Amino acid sequence: MPTKIINNISHAIPYRLIYFLLASVFLLNSCYYYPSEQVVAQPTQNLQNNTAVTQIYFYPNKGQSTEQQSRDHYFCYNWAVEQTGFDPSASSIVPEQRVRVVPMPPPGHDTVVMSIAGAVLGALLGGHHHAGQGALIGAAGGAMAGAISDASRAESARQLEEAYQNRDEARDFHNEKRALQFRRAMSACMEGRGYTVK
Repeated sequence: MPTKIINNISHAIPYRLIYFLLASVFLLNSCYYYPSEQVVAQPTQNLQNNTAVTQIYFYPNKGQSTEQQSRDHYFCYNWAVEQTGFDPSASSIVPEQRVRVVPMPPPGHDTVVMSIAGAVLGALLGGHHHAGQGALIGAAGGAMAGAISDASRAESARQLEEAYQNRDEARDFHNEKRALQFRRAMSACMEGRGYTVK
């Protein structure tokens, strides 16, 4: 009789331990990581382009003095800002920032975790006699599922980064358009006051 109790206890402990480990693996595997966004300030040519587009060179046609040239430039600058709503010297023009989306956890994480979970599950389902074969089959299946999950997460991060890039390109196009309008207004004003503008 005591040997039956010892045998029952020895069989009950491994199964409880196995179920605990299996539950732990599935709980840890079910944690989902959302793509992480990183704002990266990159030196770009956008602000330099706006400066180059809005910068004009003017030459007096009527022999205007230096003081008159300064007054005319000041007046035309303010008039162009008023007409276009764009001020190239305003500090409200934010420095160029790009958003970089990084899939979290890193690629390959799900492949490893799912292959381990599949191996454990395969070994449990294979039983005592076929645990090794079950572990191999489970690891292969888990690795395939993990690779699909990794690829899906990377694609989601790529699409999100592409959406941010499209938004930034639209903003850049809008700023360039306003800078050109400012240049036209400034040039028209200076030409009206007797200057050659280039």
